[in-house]
Amino acid sequence: MSGGGTETPVGCETAQGGGSKKRDSLGTAGSAHLIIKDLGEIHSRLLDHRPVIQGETRYFVKEFEEKRGLREMRVLENLKNMVHETNEHTLPKCREAMQDNLSQVLQRLQAANDSVCRLQQRELERKKIHNDHLIASEKQHLLQWEDFMKEQPNKRAEVDEEHRKAMERLKEQYAEMEKDLAKFSAF
Repeated sequence: MSGGGTETPVGCETAQGGGSKKRDSLGTAGSAHLIIKDLGEIHSRLLDHRPVIQGETRYFVKEFEEKRGLREMRVLENLKNMVHETNEHTLPKCREAMQDNLSQVLQRLQAANDSVCRLQQRELERKKIHNDHLIASEKQHLLQWEDFMKEQPNKRAEVDEEHRKAMERLKEQYAEMEKDLAKFSAF
């Protein structure tokens, strides 16, 4: 681990040669200063992980960007190849097929349109003939109805005349029957 200080063990500074004279001359203030310095080093080595974390973070970011960059480069290369393939091969084939098939489709559509127009014309002619026939039939029925209505007064008169004659015959018959009955009632 790198802690930002020297790699000497704690409390070894005094054990190394010549350090004891300085300590003696400084007295207790000097030893307190060395203890504080040692405590700072212990603290930075045990508790201050910023240098290690920063190094690991830089390493992770570098690796991530390299891998990501390569992956994105591959994706972009694949897209470029796909676009090139589409432009060079697929689109011309599609265009040719479309032009060939569209001309056939247009011919078929024109033929179908002509057939539909002929069918519509036939249907219109058939409807016209049917309507003409209906109109003629209706006129004929109206004429027949008018003739029938004109004949009704004559037929009514005939029926009334027959009824009157029948009534007269019945009256005569009943009159004769009364005469015959009157002959028999005298007995």
